[in-house]
Amino acid sequence: MSIRKTTLDELDSLTELFDSYRVFYKQESNFEGAKSFLKERILNEDSVIFIAYDEDYPVGFVQLYPTFSSVSMKRSWVLNDLYVNASARKKGFGEKLIQKSIEFAEETGAKGLSLETGQENVTAQRLYEKIGFKKESNYFYYFSL
Repeated sequence: MSIRKTTLDELDSLTELFDSYRVFYKQESNFEGAKSFLKERILNEDSVIFIAYDEDYPVGFVQLYPTFSSVSMKRSWVLNDLYVNASARKKGFGEKLIQKSIEFAEETGAKGLSLETGQENVTAQRLYEKIGFKKESNYFYYFSL
């Protein structure tokens, strides 16, 4: 098992994983659109993406987006996307990708790493809490279009 930061050389492998991730969330497959989206993120350094490999086979990824806290005057990272192929689940890849994200946040001097998940996603909640994430209870989350 290895995890490494994604480069453009891995764009096709990443795109396959990303397209599967989107399909998992009930989106239509769109390989070319996904590839374009990811290429732009990498070239513009809008996000940081790590890929997990089982030997030489890509099996999962995590995508982090930067955000900033004015109060602490520090960067934070948002763990926005986490996906592991069904064939590689329950083998520790998801946990390793999250651990790599935490290490990266620490290495970059970030205030922290945040994530969100649906109330029904109990499996993910257990994993996040096992790793040490705490459910936020002091703030409400609002969203507008």
